[in-house]
Amino acid sequence: MTPPHVPPYAPWVILLGAVITENMLLSNFLGMCSYLAISREMKAAVGLGAAVTVVMTVTAGLCYVTYWHLLAPLGLEYLELIAFMLVIAATVQLLEMVLERLSPRLYFALGIFLPLITVNCAILGGCLFLQIRNYNLIQSVFYGAGVGLGWWMAIVLLAGIRTKLQPARLPRGMDGPAIALLATGIMALAFTGLAGMLNIR
Repeated sequence: MTPPHVPPYAPWVILLGAVITENMLLSNFLGMCSYLAISREMKAAVGLGAAVTVVMTVTAGLCYVTYWHLLAPLGLEYLELIAFMLVIAATVQLLEMVLERLSPRLYFALGIFLPLITVNCAILGGCLFLQIRNYNLIQSVFYGAGVGLGWWMAIVLLAGIRTKLQPARLPRGMDGPAIALLATGIMALAFTGLAGMLNIR
């Protein structure tokens, strides 16, 4: 079974739109917890961004297959939320085992935030959005990659800003999360200005 009324967008348009004009973090503010906590260090931000991108890309395709080839034919569409969470959890668990074997340093640097990718609302939101928009399999995978890359770009940008601000003398009360939220708001305004360039809804 395939989704009815598949949007006529080229996959690369969907990818660019998910990164720039529909950035999951800067447009919808999903996935803020780990974004604010990990963006203090550039290396950890790059690692977590890469992990989120891998998980989002893989789960986008798996969630499409799960919904249209398992739930929809059986009339179990109402279980999509639970099914998507199981798919995300399984993917994160697999990634966690791979990172622990291949890069123990990054694994310990990410700490508790690696298993918390399971409940990262940006990933679940991406899976729900692609199903609501009736993307086909290729569009879904490109959308998932775009969501992950957009989230990665946002956390790396914030990590760079916070690194540059570390030696600066900020006004009292503006250090830590306050300056991070202010910088995020300014970045969100900049990305909102690009909203009319690509429409992937």
